[in-house]
Amino acid sequence: MQKNQSDTVKVLLTGDFCPINRIEELSLKGNYECIFNDFIDVLKRADYRIVDLECPLTNALNGRIKTGPYQKAHPKTIEALKYANVDLVAMSNNHIMDYDNAGIEDTLELCEKNNISFVGVGEGSIDASKPFIKIIGGKKIAVLNYSDNEFITTRDGAYCGNPIDPVNCFNDISAIRDECDIIIVIVHAGNEFYHLPSPRTKRLYRFIANVGADVVVSHHTHTFSGYEVYNGKPIFYGLGNFVYDWPGKINSNWNEGYTVELVISDKIDFNIIPLKQGNEKPGVFQLSETEKKEFYSKINSLSSIILNDDELEKHFQNYCKSVFPMYDAFIEPYFGKYITALQKRGFLPKLLSRKKRLLHLNLSRCESHRDVLLRLLRKFE
Repeated sequence: MQKNQSDTVKVLLTGDFCPINRIEELSLKGNYECIFNDFIDVLKRADYRIVDLECPLTNALNGRIKTGPYQKAHPKTIEALKYANVDLVAMSNNHIMDYDNAGIEDTLELCEKNNISFVGVGEGSIDASKPFIKIIGGKKIAVLNYSDNEFITTRDGAYCGNPIDPVNCFNDISAIRDECDIIIVIVHAGNEFYHLPSPRTKRLYRFIANVGADVVVSHHTHTFSGYEVYNGKPIFYGLGNFVYDWPGKINSNWNEGYTVELVISDKIDFNIIPLKQGNEKPGVFQLSETEKKEFYSKINSLSSIILNDDELEKHFQNYCKSVFPMYDAFIEPYFGKYITALQKRGFLPKLLSRKKRLLHLNLSRCESHRDVLLRLLRKFE
């Protein structure tokens, strides 16, 4: 039965928002309607909108020391978030610190000036772990934001994102469970371009639900995944991108995703709203009826795999086999794409012996060894 507006709260959560390339160009021209298109209707009908902000909004030039690509967008792209009536940005992710202290300071200042709240980052780990709590439609709702620990600090550690850690999750949720009606946990984590959670990820998200979260929502992998309702609590294993324009990804999984509309009353219902973005036309769009049928077929298939532990393990094993060559190149002393390519083709020998690889295994798998190894390697940040 449909409740009155005063009894029902709609909270919309999206995947990655990174206003670069054509989206940045549209923002600088003020053409926000060409960014959100007919999806603006979905945003408008929500009472509260939460978006993953995937990059700093800054003119800073100096990136922090890291591996992987750097992302940033012009500060004026904050106007696109305002146009979409975004209320809260989740910032614990692998790109928000790309431009070091200057980049994150610019971004936080922009958010504060434009009345956009944020969660998942702060000055030091205690500040970064603080929940965002707000009364919306008479419901006291808390949002916690975590991410994989992938370059989520500035070089001097002045600012940092909130790393995903089961002990911290337990403590953070326990500290606010009795004072809040709803706890939403947002996690930016997973294996990029893989359309399922790892078995470990499934156990972790279920653990988060077991210790008191009412909803768990994940993004980061740039491809959407399935979902489950576990002990009455919805867990979404990957929303895919929301607005993340990348010309080389046109008509690929990169441009498929969905948002989650939580319908909160005396219980939590939800609607999954599929989307497409960044193809021949930039921006985000709702799907046609034919496209929706294809989407729901895909997400139902993924969800059925997630529910079957044996199937989930089998798919993850196949994924691991497919990326083993890349990871093997990562751990070899060779560095640079040309030398690595020669080594992959057998023109150069492997330099790590079996015994050395076993040592790497022990240093990485043993928690006590890993504590020391991480502190050693962080000296090179």
